[in-house]
Amino acid sequence: MPYLGDAMASVIAQTYGDWSMAVVDDGSTDSTARVAAGFSDPRISLIRQENRGVSAARNRGIAAGASDACLFLDADDWLAPGALERLCGALATAPAAVAAAGCYARVAHDHRVRFAPGPPCGDVLDRLLVRNLFANGGHLLIRRWAIDMAGGFRTGLCYGEDWDYWVRLALLGSFVAVPRRQPLLFVRERPGSAYLRMATDPARFEAATNAVYGNPDVIRRFGADGLAALRRRAEAETAWIIGRELIRHGDHREGWRWLRGSLRVAPTLKRLGLAGLSRAGIGPFRPYPGADGG
Repeated sequence: MPYLGDAMASVIAQTYGDWSMAVVDDGSTDSTARVAAGFSDPRISLIRQENRGVSAARNRGIAAGASDACLFLDADDWLAPGALERLCGALATAPAAVAAAGCYARVAHDHRVRFAPGPPCGDVLDRLLVRNLFANGGHLLIRRWAIDMAGGFRTGLCYGEDWDYWVRLALLGSFVAVPRRQPLLFVRERPGSAYLRMATDPARFEAATNAVYGNPDVIRRFGADGLAALRRRAEAETAWIIGRELIRHGDHREGWRWLRGSLRVAPTLKRLGLAGLSRAGIGPFRPYPGADGG
């Protein structure tokens, strides 16, 4: 975990100091435990377990926590200094909300920063069923009672497990957004990461989609006809992501095939315009370092 120290330091630097941190070492073979042990802050605890995957690691962290709210910070990412203070403030304004969400930015390998749109708020369930609205759990502060009611992350999913989890949270209530637009979370893009490679694999998406749309509470909420229409839109969104990532990894021909399939189902003006950028390899289609053309 070459960036774990940066992630931990960003929590220590928070302007809000009433926090505790559980660092879960999920059977790592690198320096994770040594880096974590190098921080002497009494608010930090190190939990070691055999490698069981990201969902099991998050569930172990949940079980170890006793606070009223929880945030899941990936080891590659880091928080802005006022992130926790602003998220707590947003939650305080909406006592019934299940979680508060803030803005985030993606940081590429060449240090370019791409700012994401403002976070969604209110009843986000319909929109979440079409696509994952959040980068990850690092810009969400989730109430403990909602975590307890939603249950743990699905350990059988290795991709899209967070999407499934946000859907289960959205079934419980609304989200509140931090009003200011400055990013609270910086997401580090690592071109060779397993997560980005999985984004080119349709089977990974299918497993997550089946989990989301097979949720009995979702089925009861929308009914068969309503879910069929939402699933078509979700599958078009999936096709767009697969196409984009294939192109960024250098497989232009196959990537374009997926983009065309997405546009046939959901031909928005924005997507039609963005599709033109894919030919030039710019914008969201910029190739990853070392990607070969194809």
